[in-house]
Amino acid sequence: MNRKKKINQILKSKAKKTNAKLNPSNKPRYISKAERAKLDAELTENNQAEPSQ
Repeated sequence: MNRKKKINQILKSKAKKTNAKLNPSNKPRYISKAERAKLDAELTENNQAEPSQ
């Protein structure tokens, strides 16, 4: 019984992994807090530069 269970467990996990690779998630990529602050600084810098042109 244990041998059968272990084989089935391995096969199920392999099937899960291949299925996960075929269907990528739609979840957005994680952006760190420092990266968000950097992007905000760039946006504010760009916004301040636009009106003076």
